[in-house]
Amino acid sequence: MAVISLGLVFLVSAVHNPGSLGRKIYTLFIVLAAGAGIAVAGRHAWLQIMPEDQVPACGPGFDYIIDSFPFSEALALIFTGSGECADIDWIFLGLSMPAWVLICFIIIGTAGVWNNVRKDSPAPVA
Repeated sequence: MAVISLGLVFLVSAVHNPGSLGRKIYTLFIVLAAGAGIAVAGRHAWLQIMPEDQVPACGPGFDYIIDSFPFSEALALIFTGSGECADIDWIFLGLSMPAWVLICFIIIGTAGVWNNVRKDSPAPVA
């Protein structure tokens, strides 16, 4: 969801081409979306590097949680993580997917914020 949110903020910002105030507002949305992605990917990566005996016990699946619990309770259960989050499905250059997603959120979020807060360079003199 955070990847999609960040992509939508970038898309809307590019199409809108806002002025100074709009860039500040889009910067806030970029920080929120990238921050959420960093938090989720960071927690997932942290669960994967925990010792096996300290990984939280496996809980019910995502679909069951959404169908069976009130929304606020479901969010709390989803974000506390469960044991299957510690399974590593693949590794690329020594890092798992959550670690790569974390790195991408940091880089893309930083680039988006920098692009929105930097001052426009003056027009070239002919």
